[in-house]
Amino acid sequence: MPDKIYGVNLGSWLVLESWMLPAEWLAMGGQSCSDCSQCIATEFAFAQAYPDTVDQKFEQHWESWFTQDDVDQIAAAGINTVRIPLGYWIIEPLVNRTSEFYPRGGIKQLQRGLSQLQAAGIVAILDHHALPGVQTAGQMFTGHCTNDVEFYTEYNYHRALIWTAVMTALSHLDPNFGSVFAIEAVNEPIMDATQTPGYGTFQANFVKVVRAVELILGIPVPGIQLDVPVNTSNFTYALGDVTNATTLTEIFNDEVKSALEDAIPILAEIAIELAIPTIFNFELEEAPCHSNPEPLVTNFMDVNWQFNNPPNPAAAAIGPQGYDNHLYYSFGGVADPNPDAYLTSICNLQRVQNDAAVGDSPLWFGEWGLPTQFNATDDFLFKWADAQKLAYSQGAGWIFWNFKVEISQLAGDLARQWSYLEGLRLGYLTQDPSQVHDSNVCDPYRNNGTSTSTGTGTSASTSTSAGISTSASDSTPTSNGTLVRKRHGHKRQRIH
Repeated sequence: MPDKIYGVNLGSWLVLESWMLPAEWLAMGGQSCSDCSQCIATEFAFAQAYPDTVDQKFEQHWESWFTQDDVDQIAAAGINTVRIPLGYWIIEPLVNRTSEFYPRGGIKQLQRGLSQLQAAGIVAILDHHALPGVQTAGQMFTGHCTNDVEFYTEYNYHRALIWTAVMTALSHLDPNFGSVFAIEAVNEPIMDATQTPGYGTFQANFVKVVRAVELILGIPVPGIQLDVPVNTSNFTYALGDVTNATTLTEIFNDEVKSALEDAIPILAEIAIELAIPTIFNFELEEAPCHSNPEPLVTNFMDVNWQFNNPPNPAAAAIGPQGYDNHLYYSFGGVADPNPDAYLTSICNLQRVQNDAAVGDSPLWFGEWGLPTQFNATDDFLFKWADAQKLAYSQGAGWIFWNFKVEISQLAGDLARQWSYLEGLRLGYLTQDPSQVHDSNVCDPYRNNGTSTSTGTGTSASTSTSAGISTSASDSTPTSNGTLVRKRHGHKRQRIH
C-alpha cells in the first residue's frame, strides 16, 4: 500500500455504466432512458437482449475502453493507485445463467490490465462493485437496475465469499496480479443498516476468507497460525485438505469452510483458462506469495457510510485493513449549491477524524469528482480540486472518479468534471497529484461555522444523499430526513 494514495477509478471498464459513454453505448445497441430499469441501460439488460452477440460486443468495449495508452497516461500523471470496479460475474461459475445475464470473458481482461498496470508501477484495489443479487436499488453500478435487492441473504453472501476466495488466491498466485494490495468487500451498500441484515457477519467472514487463503499459502497473518501442516504444493488440494483438517475455528468457521470448498473447482477452472501454473504448484520460485509474502489489505466502506446502528467493520479486522468513503457534492444534501458553501463545507470536513475515533483508519476517499450543482467557473474548479485534495489527503489519500469518460457530442461537457485526464489537461488538477495550485485555498473558509447544508443540525451521525454518512460537524440532511441523489445521471434515493 502506498504511503499516500493518489488514484483513479477504472470505472465503466469491467462494470459498464452507460451514462459515462453514451455514444458508444448506443452504437453497441444499448438504450438511454431516465429510469435505468426501463430500457437496455445496464450489462444485465444488454446480455438479456443480445445473448448471441453480448460477449463479442463487450470484448470490443473492454479492449478499447482501457488500453496501454490509458496506462501510459495514468502513469505520466503520477497516479500510483487504481481502484478497479468488478462485478461478481467476472467469476463466471457464480452466475446462474437461467436468471442472470452478463457477458463472459472479463477475467482475461482483468489479467491483461493488471499486467499492464504492474509494468507501469501502479498498484491496484480489486473493488467488488456489483454484488450477487444486487446490493443497492436502481443503480447502473450494480450491473442490473432493479428494486429487487437480494444481496443481503445467506445465498448471495455465500457467493460473494466464494468470489473473495478466488480473488485472494489469484492475487497471490498469478504474477499478473502481483500489484494488487487490497480487496474491497462491497461498494456502496444500502445506507440504512436496518435494510442490510447479516451484513456484519458477512464482514467478519469476508476477512476470514481472505486470511484463510493466505494462511494456507504460508503468508504470515498477524496473531494467527495454522494448526495443521500443508503437505502438498497443489493449492486446490491444499485448500481442501486444510479446510477439512483444521480446528482453527476462529478463522475456519462453517461458512468460511463452505466458501473455500466451493472455490476449489472454480480456481482449478480459472487456472487453466488464465495459464496460472502456481495454482497447481504454489511453491514455484516465481510465485508472488514467495517473492512478496504480504497479506492483502481487507477494505470496507467505513462504518459511517451507514446509519441506524450499523456494524463497525473495524470489529472484523484481522491483519491490515483499510476504509473507504465516497463524497460527491453534486447530488445534494452536503452543502448549499454555491461556491462559498461548497468550500466552507470541504475545508471544515471532519470525516477522517470521525472515522479514526471509531477505529476506521486508515481511511481513503475511494470516489470523488469535480461535479457541482451549479454552473462552475474555471476559477472555481481550480479551487474545488485543490480543496478536495487537501481534505482527502488528511487520510490515506484519494481515488478520483473516473480516469476518463467519453468525449463526444452526445456526452457534451461530461468530461470537464468527471474525467481525471481531462481535468489534468484543463489544468484543474496538477501534474503532480501530491501538489495543489494554492495550499492556502481553505484559509478564508475554515471555522466559518459547523454546517452549510440545508435543514437543521443534530449532534448525531447522519447520512447524506451524496452517499456519505457524516457527523453534523460537516453536513446535515434535509429537515424531513429525505434526500434524493442523482448519481452519475440516474436516480438514487436515500430515505432515513
